[in-house]
Amino acid sequence: MKKLAILLCCSAPLFAGDLETFLDGRVHFTLRNQACLNLAGDKTPEVVKAMRDSLGISEVQACAGANLRKAGAVNELLSAIKDSDATVRAVAAREMGVMQKPEFLMPLHHAAEDSDILAASNAIEGLVRYEDHSSAPALRELAVKNGVLATLAFNALVNWRDAEVAGIARKLMDSVEPGDQLAGIRAIAMTGDKTDLPRLRELAKDDVNLSAGGRGFGLMPAISISRAAQNAIRAITSGSASGTQAAGSPPVPAPAE
Repeated sequence: MKKLAILLCCSAPLFAGDLETFLDGRVHFTLRNQACLNLAGDKTPEVVKAMRDSLGISEVQACAGANLRKAGAVNELLSAIKDSDATVRAVAAREMGVMQKPEFLMPLHHAAEDSDILAASNAIEGLVRYEDHSSAPALRELAVKNGVLATLAFNALVNWRDAEVAGIARKLMDSVEPGDQLAGIRAIAMTGDKTDLPRLRELAKDDVNLSAGGRGFGLMPAISISRAAQNAIRAITSGSASGTQAAGSPPVPAPAE
């Protein structure tokens, strides 16, 4: 009898309502997530509040965030992207990006400069999700900053064939940071023209090798700035550099170093 009582006690949450099960911290996280999935799309205030309050719980935060999106809980997501917990900010940024709402552009732009790299990278990925490219102005501002997050923003603009890619690339080529120079050279190889040849020839004279660090390249074999510049010169003089194209055009691969 004692064994049966324990079994019934531990199984009780299985027969409770989905919201009760989801909120019961004693329940195994797989059952809580199943209850969360069952609540997807529920817009009732108590369910929306439960999802917002649960964003800080690692075991269920992904599902809770998705449910806020599915419920169209704009205010809750705007609150979450300012949360003191960086993982909550990251989840909110990801879900806001999926929604692609115009009112999320500015919050995502601010979040992309978050001191926490997880939150910031999710915000940039959120901006990249905007299929109408309305996030391009924010990505342009982020692209001229330093580090791996700037690289994410710049790469998105290159893939979109954004009209201002060549201008940003020229600014990067004038940077004192080899990583910025390399990013600029690669983009100019695809979007530049003959007016870029003088600067490329200058860079081709300096045999600077880029290794770890700078624009987030991490641990990788050294890359020669000079060789990259020479490849870009060849691309432009041979007509391989196609200039900026309409947004949505398939990307043209950069010449290999």
